Amino acid sequence: MSEAIDTRELPALITGYLAAHQARDLDAALACYTEDAVVTDEGHSHRGKREIRDWLARAASQYTYTTTLVAAHRVDDRHYVAVHHLEGDFPGGVVDLRFQFTLDGEHIAALVIEP
Repeated sequence: MSEAIDTRELPALITGYLAAHQARDLDAALACYTEDAVVTDEGHSHRGKREIRDWLARAASQYTYTTTLVAAHRVDDRHYVAVHHLEGDFPGGVVDLRFQFTLDGEHIAALVIEP
């Protein structure tokens, strides 16, 4: 069971990652992950920093879009959800995506992105 929180209450690690991701700063975004982190996006899992870097690079160049953080939830001390509203030139043009984070200390151990 998760509780809705103000988006400003997300951990600094998550807000820093989201800012780097939005700015398409691959090095800063990648530094937020553990060495063996797993990202799942569009049904595909990317394991470890090399695969995550490749995914970040593809995601940054594939479409043009704007993103707005519209909601946040705290599941527990290690699990948070950030909901983003995206509009752009991707199929469908508009979507709300749930970024589901699993934290391990000062790094992201897992991220699942889905509608």
